[in-house]
Amino acid sequence: MLVLGLETSCDETAAAVVDESYAVHSNIIFSQQDHAPYGGVVPELASRAHMRALVPVVRQALATAGVGWEEVDGVAATRGPGLVGSLIVGLSLAKGLVLARNKPLVGVHHLEAHVFSNLVAAQVEVPFLTLLVSGGHTELILVRELGSYEVLGRTRDDAAGEAFDKVAKLLGLLPGEGVVAGGRLIAELAEDGDPEAIDFPRALVDEIDFSFSGLKTSVLHYVRSLTPQERTAQLAHIAASFQEAVVDALVAKTLLALERADVATVCLAGGVAANQRLRQRLRVAVEHRGLAFHCPAYDLCTDNAAMVGAVGAFYLSRGVCDSLNVDAAPRLGWRV
Repeated sequence: MLVLGLETSCDETAAAVVDESYAVHSNIIFSQQDHAPYGGVVPELASRAHMRALVPVVRQALATAGVGWEEVDGVAATRGPGLVGSLIVGLSLAKGLVLARNKPLVGVHHLEAHVFSNLVAAQVEVPFLTLLVSGGHTELILVRELGSYEVLGRTRDDAAGEAFDKVAKLLGLLPGEGVVAGGRLIAELAEDGDPEAIDFPRALVDEIDFSFSGLKTSVLHYVRSLTPQERTAQLAHIAASFQEAVVDALVAKTLLALERADVATVCLAGGVAANQRLRQRLRVAVEHRGLAFHCPAYDLCTDNAAMVGAVGAFYLSRGVCDSLNVDAAPRLGWRV
């Protein structure tokens, strides 16, 4: 079985061809640049960019996989959560394709796709716990079986990726670049800093839920207390100390969740899963407890269509599909 996956939940236009074993035959990602002057993703610009790019990206995915339409057994497209205009573009094209080609359709939950990103990369034994960390979401998800999920903890305010982006902007690391590169820039700067230089707070220590707004505010007040010269001299230390505070919280809450979840495997997923410090710290903590640890390749951490196609292949191989009435759902909740 070959499934064409489409991902347009935010500002990445992506298409991929995946089979029922979750092997990736192609994975094409077009990153939008239209948002750079505005310091963040502009929904209207994102949806218009998807309209321009999606058909060429689909054609490239099919060509790279070396398959024609007659070999595609179904289409999977992200239906939510995400930006409603962007979701509509991808889902509308998917509906047109399945209607024209008489193929089945699967509307995919974006966060479920991130869970599946680890199944694309490796053989993962169910049940397992996933720490999903991205620009819009920070959640601890217990996967009892594929298709059935329990959210054990979630952020009460900012997502971890959002906090990275906002602090990067606060530190002046994003002049004209937009917030999407904030986490990467913080991580690069932190390599030259001391993670113990500044004692930033770790919130909600005894609960599984996350909170990063207080940490963000603490960084703001600290930076404002410095002279321009002090700020320049301490920039790498601020970045390293902030990153360490985020990673400490993520690792600590994952270990707390493990006390409630009887699992032998922990997975890391989402855009922030590309953070090298987080990958290293969480792997050490999990493997120290004798558990298995998985995280996807870097190109499967951020929004991509391979993980969407994998979810589609899972459901289609079990005879589950959606009707053409399936709609975009920007605040789509978990199926439990």
